[in-house]
Amino acid sequence: MSYKRDSRASRASLFDNYSNIEEGRGSSSSRSHEINEHDNDKAVDSLHDRVTFLKRLTGDIHNEVENHNHLLDKMGKSMDASRGTMSRTVDRFKKVFDKKSNRQVCKLAAYFVVLFISVYFLIKFVGYFMWR
Repeated sequence: MSYKRDSRASRASLFDNYSNIEEGRGSSSSRSHEINEHDNDKAVDSLHDRVTFLKRLTGDIHNEVENHNHLLDKMGKSMDASRGTMSRTVDRFKKVFDKKSNRQVCKLAAYFVVLFISVYFLIKFVGYFMWR
């Protein structure tokens, strides 16, 4: 019987020592748990800041895209209007050049324009060397 008492006593002392070890681990475990909570809070705050920054950035990008789309729509409308004007002008030139007499008049006008520009630059060139 004494053997049973001794084994019970040793078992109790063994488990008491084990519970003391567990209590020691528990205090270090609670400390590490607090540290982990603190790290998690820092990470959550950092993540919140990044998400806020990205939200602002995507909002700015959205505004830029809307502005560019508006400008492109305006430019497309202007191009359509100028395309209409150009097609009417080309049609008028076709009518003018369909007749042979009109073609000769246009050639004559083009020759006069070229002659005028040539004389202008010739006078400017000669005048540059005369006053030098």
